[in-house]
Amino acid sequence: MKEQIGLDRLTGLIAFARAGSMGSYTAAAHALSISPSAVSKSVQRLEQRLGVSLFTRTTRTLTLTPEGRDLHERALKLLRDAEEIEQAAIAARAVPSGTLRIAAPLPIGIHLIGPALPAFRRRYPDVMVDLRLSDHIVDIVEQGIDIAVRIGVPADSRLLWRRLASYRLCAFASPAYLAEHGTPTHPDGLKEHDTVNLRYQSTGRSYRWPFRVGDREIEIVPSSGIMVDASEALVTAVAAGGGIGMLATFIAAPYVARGDLLPLLSDFAVDRTNIAALWPESRRGSVAQFVHCACRNHSGLCLT
Repeated sequence: MKEQIGLDRLTGLIAFARAGSMGSYTAAAHALSISPSAVSKSVQRLEQRLGVSLFTRTTRTLTLTPEGRDLHERALKLLRDAEEIEQAAIAARAVPSGTLRIAAPLPIGIHLIGPALPAFRRRYPDVMVDLRLSDHIVDIVEQGIDIAVRIGVPADSRLLWRRLASYRLCAFASPAYLAEHGTPTHPDGLKEHDTVNLRYQSTGRSYRWPFRVGDREIEIVPSSGIMVDASEALVTAVAAGGGIGMLATFIAAPYVARGDLLPLLSDFAVDRTNIAALWPESRRGSVAQFVHCACRNHSGLCLT
């Protein structure tokens, strides 16, 4: 029979999760609105209960032990679940108003967030949405952003986050291009084709095309005759017959529906689950409502 968890241990797990992410008891205490000594004592009691050391402590740093690293991700999940319960409760009772500043990359803003905003505004008419699109990562806290939607989970411990959607990365080409040049049946065949590729604005590097080959994921950087630094230019160039391009399925979907693009190498396509909403701990109200609506609209989404 499993022993029921007590409030003291639950408090210790939350303190441990915060301290492990932030690297100090002081920062964790600030985030939890308690004293550093309270955080320290909660963690110590948890260590005594578990019979392991969770941190290696010095006068300046707090580092997770191997046992601490193993437990930290589970403790973070517990903390995220608690925060999601709080957000859902706020969303259920609050009537948000004011300006909601949302930051997102251009393709996510155009294809996922933009179409969802009219329904959000109909439900919460007192909220004015300020959607800011850029392929450069912004500092959410410094720039006063209420919520950001990004591909990838945050390294910034000042932020809360929640996964919103999954998607697929797949190769696409226009029917006209395939009629003239044929259809590759394996990623190795791409070297015989014209390709269109993305160059990251932030680094200048070319996008590495992922493929699932057997039980391995490989990456290819094709020699492309057309390079662009925005996904919208990439999809229009591919649809116009410029060659084969790698696209997220939520970008390609309307072009596929119109018959302008066809998916290729689908057996080698790669699934991703890393579109996430991020927000500062201090944000409440309309942020909670937006996250709640976004999760309801996009949870489990995989456009194929």
